[in-house]
Amino acid sequence: MLKEERHKFILKEINLHNKVLSTDLRDQLIVSEDTIRRDLNELADQGLIVKVYGGAMGRTFHYPFNGETQVYALEAKQVIADKTLRLFRNGMLILMEGGTTIMEIAKRIPDDLEATVFTVSPQVALTLAYHEKLEVIVIGGRLAKNSNIHTGASVINELSNIKPDLCVIGANGISVEDGITDSDWEVVQVNKAMIRSAKKVALVSIAEKFGTVRKLKITDIENIDYIITELTPGSPELAAYDGKEKPVLL
Repeated sequence: MLKEERHKFILKEINLHNKVLSTDLRDQLIVSEDTIRRDLNELADQGLIVKVYGGAMGRTFHYPFNGETQVYALEAKQVIADKTLRLFRNGMLILMEGGTTIMEIAKRIPDDLEATVFTVSPQVALTLAYHEKLEVIVIGGRLAKNSNIHTGASVINELSNIKPDLCVIGANGISVEDGITDSDWEVVQVNKAMIRSAKKVALVSIAEKFGTVRKLKITDIENIDYIITELTPGSPELAAYDGKEKPVLL
């Protein structure tokens, strides 16, 4: 594969999953680690990605408040945000993860919503900081730079002490056979704890991620109450994910 083709592939993976691991790219492209290292260095020098330990991240994911960076599939994520907000009610205790789709939800929460929002994402917390009627509580821990959320035992312990009405999480991989997956072990553990704590769980994702699988499993599809995409619930692409009882497609 030519260098230009590799670069296009790497950029697509980063746009789709927000972050990539060098080892995954090496295996997918069947090239050496040195080749991947050079490719990531070149893309970083061009200002297209941000290199992090073990891989790379998208600039929007790493610098969410920089107006110069463009959010991948922004219109789709805004549609998802508006659909998700239909589940929000006054008086709710809402638990939110992080990521570009959930950032769009945070940006679009209506001014008249009165609720308590717990989040493991400092970026989400800062986005909600000036919302007068929201009580915003950050669940703190070690900041995982590859995901920009707090992780670790302290986070998992704190999550066990709350019972949110609704938990909103993203995903890096979604498939009928393998469920919800990710490539970061610590993120997986936090997501599992979030799901265990919540009365209802909403998974938000652009449809382009459906049918993709990462190396580490978070949970099965049937443990999710709502799957929210930019597509209409009756779309053929979603048919396999529509459960008899749950998940409900929105």
